[in-house]
Amino acid sequence: MLRRLLDTVSQYAWLIGGMALLLAVYLLPPDTSLSEVRRQGLLSACLPVTRPPLVTADEAEPGLEVELLQMIAEEIGVRFRPVTVPAMGEDFDLSLWRISRAQCSVVGGGTLDTAATRAFLDVTPPFGETGWVVLSRAAGGLQPGTTVAVLANVPGADRLGLSRFLRGQGVTPQLVRSPDDLATAIADGSADAGIADALYAHALARETGLVMTDLPPPLGDDALVFGLWKGDLTLKRAIVAALARIRDDGRLNDLTVKYLD
Repeated sequence: MLRRLLDTVSQYAWLIGGMALLLAVYLLPPDTSLSEVRRQGLLSACLPVTRPPLVTADEAEPGLEVELLQMIAEEIGVRFRPVTVPAMGEDFDLSLWRISRAQCSVVGGGTLDTAATRAFLDVTPPFGETGWVVLSRAAGGLQPGTTVAVLANVPGADRLGLSRFLRGQGVTPQLVRSPDDLATAIADGSADAGIADALYAHALARETGLVMTDLPPPLGDDALVFGLWKGDLTLKRAIVAALARIRDDGRLNDLTVKYLD
């Protein structure tokens, strides 16, 4: 009798498994992420204090991501509210930012589409690109035997890959804490060149006249995205659709020209 029962269960295991999966899906709590944003009338985003040119302290030009999030909120039919999180600019480890769903619906400020980010958040499709670049007084990249100032406070970026690359180039890295420290190190000669995220480097190059040189993929090829809490699928669909409309009608290109050209 028992043997016959086991044979029957084995024969219909696929059917039992499918029914169990359907039951599990049926019992999952409903995704109310979009309806909750609309109920509150707010799309809130966790952002660092500053992250030029994505987030700035200039009310007239608050940053590419800030203006893009404002457009997304308008597309969804709600107001935009930035939530400043100082730890986002001080530590590259996403788990130490201590942000939560209660604070914000979206995470911005230079979030990259990497394995480290996806371990913590869901992400939107890319709306821009960045990556590590070299800053130097003249074009030519890195030279063996030189000292290089490295600004590595980019969340989700491949720091280990960058470290391996620098060892292979035979240069001595010197960590710095801010874009200003990197520019000072090159200016006073304590570093022969610098390495930073392309967005930081773009602003520094405009201010100082330093020359930017790309690094080879994958170091110079990171996708900029917005982070979302895992499971917030209805909100993600609304934001992805809004991003597509903003890209298609040229507003995203206008923002890129405004902040990066």
